[in-house]
Amino acid sequence: MNPEDFIAKWRGNTANEKKFYQSHFNDLCRMLEVPDPNSADKTGEEYCFEKNVLKLGGASGYADVWKRNHFVWEYKGSKKNLTAAHAQVKQYADALGNPPLLIVSDSQEIRIHTNFTNEVAVTHTIRLGDLMSVEARRMLRACWTDPEYLRPKETRATVTAQAAATVGTIAAELRHRLGDEQSRRIAHFLNRIVFCLFAQNIGLLPDLIFSDLLEDSVQDQAGFAPRLKNLFRAMKDPQGYFGNRPIPWFNGGLFDDDDVIDLGGLQIRALLDAAKLDWGSIEPSIFGTLFERGLDPEKRKAMAGLFDVAPDAASPAKAAKAAKAKGLSKADKGVGIHYTDPEKIMKIVEPVVLRPLRAEWEQVKEKVAGLRAKRDAAKDDASRTRHENAARDTYLKFRHRLGKYRVLDPACGSGNFLYMALMHLKDLDRAIEQEARTLGLPADDERITPQCVLGIEINPYAAELARTTVWIGELQWQMKNAGAVKRTPILGSLKGIENRDALLNEDGTEAQWPKADAIVGNPPFLGSKKMRSNLGEVYVDSLRAIYKNRVSGQADLVSWWFVKALYCIKIYQGRFGFVATNTINHGDSLETISRNLDSCIIFDAWESLDWVLDGAAVDVAICCIKYPDGLSEDVFLNGNKVSIILPGLKRVLPIENHTYFISKLRQNINICLEGYSYGGPFVIKGDLARRLLNEPLNPNGKLNSDVISRMIGGAELIQSSSDYFVIDFGTQLSETEAAYYEAPFTYLRNLIFSYPQKEVALKRDIYWRFRRSGAALRHALAGKQRFIAVPKTSKYRLFRFVDGRISIAGTLNAIARDDYTSFGILHSSFHAFWALYMGSKLEDRPRYTPTTCFETFPFPEGLTPDLPASAYADDPRAQAIAAAAKELDEKREAWLNPPDLVKIVPEVVPGYPDRILPKNDKAAAELKKRTLTNLYNQRPAWLDMLHKRLDEAVAAAYGWPANISEEEALAKLFALNQERAAKQEPKPKGRKHKEADE
Repeated sequence: MNPEDFIAKWRGNTANEKKFYQSHFNDLCRMLEVPDPNSADKTGEEYCFEKNVLKLGGASGYADVWKRNHFVWEYKGSKKNLTAAHAQVKQYADALGNPPLLIVSDSQEIRIHTNFTNEVAVTHTIRLGDLMSVEARRMLRACWTDPEYLRPKETRATVTAQAAATVGTIAAELRHRLGDEQSRRIAHFLNRIVFCLFAQNIGLLPDLIFSDLLEDSVQDQAGFAPRLKNLFRAMKDPQGYFGNRPIPWFNGGLFDDDDVIDLGGLQIRALLDAAKLDWGSIEPSIFGTLFERGLDPEKRKAMAGLFDVAPDAASPAKAAKAAKAKGLSKADKGVGIHYTDPEKIMKIVEPVVLRPLRAEWEQVKEKVAGLRAKRDAAKDDASRTRHENAARDTYLKFRHRLGKYRVLDPACGSGNFLYMALMHLKDLDRAIEQEARTLGLPADDERITPQCVLGIEINPYAAELARTTVWIGELQWQMKNAGAVKRTPILGSLKGIENRDALLNEDGTEAQWPKADAIVGNPPFLGSKKMRSNLGEVYVDSLRAIYKNRVSGQADLVSWWFVKALYCIKIYQGRFGFVATNTINHGDSLETISRNLDSCIIFDAWESLDWVLDGAAVDVAICCIKYPDGLSEDVFLNGNKVSIILPGLKRVLPIENHTYFISKLRQNINICLEGYSYGGPFVIKGDLARRLLNEPLNPNGKLNSDVISRMIGGAELIQSSSDYFVIDFGTQLSETEAAYYEAPFTYLRNLIFSYPQKEVALKRDIYWRFRRSGAALRHALAGKQRFIAVPKTSKYRLFRFVDGRISIAGTLNAIARDDYTSFGILHSSFHAFWALYMGSKLEDRPRYTPTTCFETFPFPEGLTPDLPASAYADDPRAQAIAAAAKELDEKREAWLNPPDLVKIVPEVVPGYPDRILPKNDKAAAELKKRTLTNLYNQRPAWLDMLHKRLDEAVAAAYGWPANISEEEALAKLFALNQERAAKQEPKPKGRKHKEADE
């Protein structure tokens, strides 16, 4: 059949759908040269007419035509509503495998609605006469042959970005025009504008009423505000009208007044253009990104500045509210009000919210099956009825629990976690309901609604933003799954999303969290050192006083959220999962979590994940913890199944004793110390240093070389070429004594007392000294010709000898040992395993911290760092290690600074290490590539062999086989740590870890 014949046959057809639809469909197949159902699939398993289906709500029905993984097609008679047909076909979609195309038609028109997951929904309309077009026929034929051809080119993300750009630009213009003091009003107004655009797109605002309003206002700009006021009033009114058109009752707090901001002509036109976007497909997270981009050029700053509150010294919570709203650093302003990757959110929502409910549902089905087996085996009607009623009651009890299920985000920002939790809970609810129907279980009225999500947010507008985000998600879900919104009013108040502080009440008492089955979220990222400057002295003092027995002294702010969540899940026997900076893996933050964990179990965690905060990549941890609930489930760390996860987000090792301590060892104390924290303009370049060194004697008869040292940091240790010095007045010189070193002192003082350092400097009485004088470090290194240094953060654990006359920056740790035996033990794979296991990370780089990596590490017996090297000089084990370490060090140094590329130049004055300089430009270019990181990236065979030899010597010193595995070595090191710790009296404070089955 050709297109002309098809059009001629069906033009003007007015028959009832049942009388024509199969004939019409078969003719389409012939015209498009695709198989019809009866000829292609005799079984009807893949492609058929009248596909039996269980509709949403439990009633059975028939889809007119269905082709697996292609389409479901619903016909209507002439002049019937194809929009209603689309709503009907949506009810079939899930039960039919959610095909990518939902098609509705009569004999005169075909509408193809795309239904690709997480894509913009696009409608293609093909009228009867359009079939003469080759492109129209190609599109229609693709429904059978290649549904991907109809996949929308625009994604939800691109539509969201376009929408955000338009409204965000208007926000910025209004803020510039009205001033920052109007930011809250601007934000509230634009939030309503966005919701109107969304409501119009999905048909809640009828007849393109908002677009008409904008179009009229383009011609009559003065009428914009009065028209919009009337619309807002109508949306608030249960019996509202806009002109002669009835308006659904929206309510919900979003339309609590009719306040309107006048817009200019270009802004109205921009909104009119934006109205053409598919607002029904936007990501609800748009409400977080809109105001980041528009309300303030520094992104998050505006959201925090929307609500200026006068600090109240008598009210810590009010003071904090003001501090959080006004005085946060760029990285912390408007904490939580930003778009978060859904995939990352699901790493919490899946295990914390969905996994236990799925497991409960499986248990319910098993119990129902058992009761029905008893029913079938019963010999009398009364017993059969009793067992069947018990089965039904078991199911209905679970449905009641599901309906009362609550998820809390206590730092909810713009509501992204709550939105994701709600959407997936509704999907689960629907799937359970449909499965229950097939099992013959009764219908019930329990449903997952927006009331199941609870939130706490200190920023008033963000709290409103979260409510709106949740409602848009709910309405999108209803339109997608039911084809219509049947709520009256359309929006509820969502009082469960509260605008308040999550930690302190306004009277300074501890804030309480509402009862919840699951707690999720992304609490504020704020280090302990920034808390006072960002949150205020009053607030932080109150916080520390109230939580003093639960939160350790220098714990990061996120630790308070962990403490609160742990308390809640113990009371309500629930679960929680938080995103946190990976500082929770060490220090006082780790101590806080360990102290409060008790019997709770870390059951799913990610030690390190990339995250985006304020447009910058950061490294975070994800930690999910549960109260022991009896559900049998696997434990996962970094996506891998493990037996147990320790509080530092580490896997448990195969140690026989189920209770063990990771203790600091006395023999390791005060050996590994952090480099100097200079805290001012003490570091100077080589040219300036040499000018100062060449100055004549000072009034005190001394040279400037007394107070000027060569300096290296982490980068310089990895790459030899550096030319930095540091002005160091030590720990004892008074201001007058320091001033006698005239040129260095004058240089330093002038800089410190100039802007912007002056404010910081004046807070310190001893501005001429380092921020931290490093007395312990100076004492440990005194008299040593060389010592070992290691970067605090680096891709590899790289140890290197440093001349004792050199000052090291805070990016390095110094180890006060100068012998090759110590160097070799530290550079063995076994110490690297230990440091990686015990340490934390900064972004993707492991940290090496003295307390966790060095002070806990058990050196081989008799080779410990509390002994002078002379004590084991004759020990064959020490000699073997030293020989291997010496060769590694010398070969590595020769690779870093080949004699044919470098020249050795004495410093301008005596008493300094010689300079290593490139011989020429070509040599300089080559030397720039020669870094320890690059060397270990390449790991040439010679380097590998040297490390293997070193590992064999160190393994022998411990009495281990040369081929011992990492897991076995770590287990033995832990056992050795325990053994030595047990001999120490009193026992040093350690981190106690208990296995769950203890």
